[in-house]
Amino acid sequence: MPEEKVDVLIIGSGHSGGMAAKVLTEKGISCLMLNAGPIADVRKDTEVKPAYALPFRGFKQPGILPHVFQSNEFNANTWVDEKEVPYTYDPQRPYNWVRVRLFGGRSLFWSRQSFRLSDYEFKAKSHDGYGDDWPISLADVAPYYSRTEAIFRVQGRADGLPQYPDGNFVPDDSPWSESMQRFIASGKRMGVPVCKARSSLGVDGLASSVNLLLPDAFATGKLRAIPNVVVRELRADKNTGLINEVHFVDRLSRREMSVKARVVVLAAGTLESTRLLLNSKLANSSGVMGHYLIDQVYGPGIVCSVPEARDGKATPELNGGGALIPRFRNINSKEKNFIRGYALNVYSSNGPMDPRNFAAYGEELQNKLDSYNGSGFGTSIMGEVLARYENHVSIDKNVVDAWDIPVLRIDTKYTDNEINMARDAVDTSVAMAEAAGFEVLAKNYDPNPPGYSIHELGTCRMGDNPKTSVLNKWSQSHDIKNLFIVDGSSFVSGGWQNPTISLVALAMRASDYLAEQMRQGNV
Repeated sequence: MPEEKVDVLIIGSGHSGGMAAKVLTEKGISCLMLNAGPIADVRKDTEVKPAYALPFRGFKQPGILPHVFQSNEFNANTWVDEKEVPYTYDPQRPYNWVRVRLFGGRSLFWSRQSFRLSDYEFKAKSHDGYGDDWPISLADVAPYYSRTEAIFRVQGRADGLPQYPDGNFVPDDSPWSESMQRFIASGKRMGVPVCKARSSLGVDGLASSVNLLLPDAFATGKLRAIPNVVVRELRADKNTGLINEVHFVDRLSRREMSVKARVVVLAAGTLESTRLLLNSKLANSSGVMGHYLIDQVYGPGIVCSVPEARDGKATPELNGGGALIPRFRNINSKEKNFIRGYALNVYSSNGPMDPRNFAAYGEELQNKLDSYNGSGFGTSIMGEVLARYENHVSIDKNVVDAWDIPVLRIDTKYTDNEINMARDAVDTSVAMAEAAGFEVLAKNYDPNPPGYSIHELGTCRMGDNPKTSVLNKWSQSHDIKNLFIVDGSSFVSGGWQNPTISLVALAMRASDYLAEQMRQGNV
């Protein structure tokens, strides 16, 4: 495409790229979207097989996708092959980088939890003195949250808590089960709020860019998309400093191609966008690109049994449903052993219990499983990870992927702040469960490896100072005014919240601004 120059080139087709495409095309701007994987057709590309018909009976094949705990034999070809696109790390500091190269990206697998960031995140330094504030506040993003929540049909209940901002919700009028009511009462006695969770209803159970964003963009006639192309490099004009060409390779034929663009919008995901820019040696006059990698602490939690629901007595009225404990630590008081805070997912189930929760075997184990069936109750943490300069990614020049593109080296670890936070989350869960009359069967204090949450953020952070940040408050590069980065790499802090609804709202905000700048001729 050497002679063609597109208005906006969007790299990535997930939630943020999809939102950029929707906003820009609906304002009359022509866009070309590049995506590293194929367009998945569920009807054509999938088949139904029972577990016994598979070589590994549905379990993960040994040695395949070692860092993707979410994979199994049924979905193994969904994830990026780590042999085809490797990454490196210190074996003493493992990192789980979970990637999807399909049209729609990881939006196809979003858990749909939808929480706004609060000013305890946007203005975290002002609250506790650590790190940096974002250059924006909740008030700046609130209108875009409301528009995004309407598109994704976020269901929730207004709770009036500043650390758990209310939004534009489809009302959640679902009743609490008796076990949840007991847990709520336990929380009240301890000053811990237990709320309804908030999640996107989407359409037909899916809330991806493929079904909620990109169809609107294609309907304008202003969007073209090319699947199966891997972007190799961005190049800048030596005279203007602006990006003027993007080089990419066909994933299958290995044909090298390029396209010129008036504006480039990066939406490839935090680490892939950062990798591309580091390999291109662009937009990093601050020297902070790749630094301040954050995600969220997952893994610690407890498993309990509700005694009244055992031995066939479980009913939906007695046990079932879920809840969310939003951050409650370091709001009006200060903890001694950690700053910031965590949330807890709370769940209860009328289904079978996991055998691993019982120190038994054979007939004794089977009797336990029969008795405890339908009585499950548990919690799991979503904890904030502090942004630290030393947690970073860089280019490993000694390793390349299947298309000879140098890969990322990831160097990050959790610290005492995250470990102490996790311990508090488990101890608080135990205290609340026991006060509610539940039997605690298992508790885990150990976080999963960094990256497990699939919420990597922060490596192209925004800020007002070009010397300490990569992007301005509009997700626009300080160095290159025709470069915008609209994925999670812009985050200054991550909080405990699933970041998706925030990064989509920020992508909408950035795209509105970009469209106006293009209209005025400033970009």
